[in-house]
Amino acid sequence: MAWTNSKVFRALVADVFDNTTAVDLGTDVPKVALYGTTPTPSQDVTSANSAYAVDQWITGSELTHANWPAGGRPLASTVLNSGTAGVVFYDAADTTGAGTLTLTAVFGCLVYDDTLTTPVVDQGICYNYFGGSQSVTAGTFTVVWHANGIWRATL
Repeated sequence: MAWTNSKVFRALVADVFDNTTAVDLGTDVPKVALYGTTPTPSQDVTSANSAYAVDQWITGSELTHANWPAGGRPLASTVLNSGTAGVVFYDAADTTGAGTLTLTAVFGCLVYDDTLTTPVVDQGICYNYFGGSQSVTAGTFTVVWHANGIWRATL
């Protein structure tokens, strides 16, 4: 198993501060793609290698179902919050499959900006480890985001 933690991609932060990418977490609609044990996530990959369908995030490693299609499910009710002193976080409603499905050995997800085209198409925002293998048989698969958000930065 290659998953051990959840991280924001370092290249995304650099691209935002360098004004190379115009990520807008207020209006863009990021997506959540599911993966098993095949990826070896790294926060230190290039912008291009953080993107959906590239490098560790190739579609051949993605776990899909008609109710959780290739490319993932969109985040809903997103919020970027900086109202707490010393903290910025990004959160959303829990992400649920569109209906009954069966998925096995889901270890984590890639959260990527499906709106972005520069510097790369579908640039990764972060990856989230689910703490081990998660499965559902003929039921609802839901990514329950942590109470502290999808990602959180203490400044």
